Amino acid sequence: MKFSWRVALLWALPILVIGFFLWQGAFSSSAMTGGSNAAATRMSYGRFLDYLNAGRVTSVDLYEGGRTAIVEAVDLDLDNRIQRLRVDLPANDPQLIAKLRESNINLDTHPPRNDGAIWGLLGNLVFPVLLIAGLFFLFRRSSNAPGGPGQAMNFGKSRARFQMEAKTGVLFDDVAGVDEAKEELQEVVTFLKKPERFTAVGARIPKGVLLVGQPGTGKTLLAKAIAGEAGVPFFSISGSEFVEMFVGVGASRVRDLFKKAKENAPCIIFIDEIDAVGRQRGAGIGGGNDEREQTLNQLLTEMDGFEGNTGIIIIAATNRPDVLDSALLRPGRFDRQITVDAPDIKGRLSILEVHARNKKLAPEVSLDAIARRTPGFTGADLANLLNEAAILTARRRKEAITMPEIDDAVDRVVAGMEGTPLVDSKSKRLIGYHEVGHAIVGTLLKDHDPVQKVTLIPRGQARGLTWFVPSEDQALISRAQIRARITGALGGRAAEEVIFGDAEVTTGAGNDLQQVTGMARQMVTRFGMSDLGPLSLESQSGEVFLGRDLMTRSEYSEEIAARIDAQVHTIVEQCYKDACQMVRDNRVAVDRLVDLLIEKETIDGEEFRQILSEYTQVPEKERYASMS
Repeated sequence: MKFSWRVALLWALPILVIGFFLWQGAFSSSAMTGGSNAAATRMSYGRFLDYLNAGRVTSVDLYEGGRTAIVEAVDLDLDNRIQRLRVDLPANDPQLIAKLRESNINLDTHPPRNDGAIWGLLGNLVFPVLLIAGLFFLFRRSSNAPGGPGQAMNFGKSRARFQMEAKTGVLFDDVAGVDEAKEELQEVVTFLKKPERFTAVGARIPKGVLLVGQPGTGKTLLAKAIAGEAGVPFFSISGSEFVEMFVGVGASRVRDLFKKAKENAPCIIFIDEIDAVGRQRGAGIGGGNDEREQTLNQLLTEMDGFEGNTGIIIIAATNRPDVLDSALLRPGRFDRQITVDAPDIKGRLSILEVHARNKKLAPEVSLDAIARRTPGFTGADLANLLNEAAILTARRRKEAITMPEIDDAVDRVVAGMEGTPLVDSKSKRLIGYHEVGHAIVGTLLKDHDPVQKVTLIPRGQARGLTWFVPSEDQALISRAQIRARITGALGGRAAEEVIFGDAEVTTGAGNDLQQVTGMARQMVTRFGMSDLGPLSLESQSGEVFLGRDLMTRSEYSEEIAARIDAQVHTIVEQCYKDACQMVRDNRVAVDRLVDLLIEKETIDGEEFRQILSEYTQVPEKERYASMS
């Protein structure tokens, strides 16, 4: 543990002060009585008078201006020995002195010493001085800490991280899979480097660029790349850092941020997660003049207010553009909205090449096969995938990443950590029939994605898994494909009912039924793929935004709602009957595949199709490059 002089001083201050006062009191008392009080016994004033009248007092020494006396007297009980006694005398008693003189008693007066007064004055000064010094030290320490009480006067200052020369360490070459977004943002870099190319023809660069996309697609990375390419001052701040519990602080920070930006123009201001401060105004029930709305109003004014912000380009990122205020999205503020989508297979391959630069891969590892295996993965997912593969390689004490590590990393990222294999034969066989039901129905349906593998090894919450991998990235999905996915998802429940009977159906299909119901409802209400006709009966937004959607009336009547439920039930019921029929027609193949699955615990998709083709005709599908 590192020794700190500051902490030691804080602990020592109170001890020193208490010790000083104790020493001061002892010194003062000793000074007042000349050091004699330690050997003197106290005696009351009345007994002193009795001793005086009896002639037993031999000498009296007066201290403290006559308030205290040290008396030497003869004690009859101690064989006439001389005893030293201390007596507190009453003030203003001139008869006592006269009586002492009449009795011829040795009388001596000791003037008070000035040392006690000096030390008393010093003692009275030391404590306030030490107290003030300690408070000053604590105040300085807290003021240096970020967000400490000493920062009270800096609440209104911007907390943006500022880099005069944007050494972000990221360039456009380091960002892959978002070529369209890079092309549009290249104009911003060109304007910052050569603005005369645009101004010569009367063009004006957009004041604001809004990056929209799901988490992990590389929005923040793109902003860093713009700053790194342009080489201009770069302000970076999160939307949540504007808002505080004190009203007006956020607006003050916005003003301070743009003031600093104007002093360093041309420059870039990057606001990450702008939805934290840019949500729609008036969304609170009962209205709202809250801190967040004041901050948003100030941001709108600064972006396109009375004063121009020449040379300042604002880049913001969000994954919730639906909740942003419309005034924030209008031209003149955020002129452009650039969508950063999940990469396609070509983009995923480029991203894997970027993240594989510092990874040691075995020669047999195919990045193209990994890209085909990972549809829907974002850049962050792919980076995590290769990192998990590298961790597994180190754990297994291998020198390079091989395809088994890649395959296990994909499974871990998608489904979770690998669990302990099942031992119970009854549960293992039941789960085997469930997974083989999914696989056999999906394989026999022409419009279903091909099976990649079937496994009984638990991962996450799943006791078994059946992997389907599309042959290509699908931007549009047909009605036949949706029905095939519904039927394939019901294959597990169908196998349980056909093989074990209705009474032995388990809860293993709970997640499957949720997906099936959602797909069937979307067919009816969003895609117009039912007997209700080509109608869109529900909005695409799945979340309620308070103040906007909470009080919105239903988009259809109760009669239409009943018909929607009936159509959903019809679609699911028909697909379930088809799945049950496929399992019955291929019962022999199902039993053989389950026995093989229990023995091997994992069956590759190619082997699965080969065995199934011995019993029935398997439709041809476009297949992806094998990863095994």
